[in-house]
Amino acid sequence: MSEFTVVTYDWVPEPPRGYVRDVRICWALEEAGLPYRVETTPFRDRGPEHFAHQPFGQVPWLTDGEISVFESGACLLYLGEKSAKLLPTDTKARVEAVEWLIAGLNSMEMVTVPWSIHQFSNDRQGAAWERTDGWLTTRLTHLEKVIGKRDWLAGSFSIADILMADLLRLVDRFDGLKDFPTTKAYVARATARPALIKARDEQIARFKAADAAA
Repeated sequence: MSEFTVVTYDWVPEPPRGYVRDVRICWALEEAGLPYRVETTPFRDRGPEHFAHQPFGQVPWLTDGEISVFESGACLLYLGEKSAKLLPTDTKARVEAVEWLIAGLNSMEMVTVPWSIHQFSNDRQGAAWERTDGWLTTRLTHLEKVIGKRDWLAGSFSIADILMADLLRLVDRFDGLKDFPTTKAYVARATARPALIKARDEQIARFKAADAAA
């Protein structure tokens, strides 16, 4: 089996460390036991090669031989095709995992990202904040009802849980799950998995090493 390559930034500022989205891909690879290495691309100087792989100048992207995949959701789906540990083989469970992955990207992350920006910038006053906070509360209220009926979104742990737990752990960082105990417990279950701990810690260590080398 060929070795996958995960490409991420060579450095990021302190606040997002441990949360840059390459952690999702490394988490999945660790769960599946698939061989991979991490390479870096400049954070400050995003050149033509970067944009050739990621049209918006973001990270991560994943390479598998001649195949290059960008966007974390697409990378997770690609890896799901490589391992039943990431995507169920049963048709019903497989469809459920995919729809919850898309729900995480489309219904949840589109809310959690602006909410987190308010948190990082310490801007939690005014109509814009109230709308965003209310929007997130509504989405979490619906999600709480679903998660209360199951351990994992598609029966067994899958790429849907990697995506959902990763975006929710950022909300939890700012205590945004305090009124949603079942969802908070779900995030705790997911983030206690050794594969995530390893991927997160190694990401933080890479950025700290970049500080030391500067």
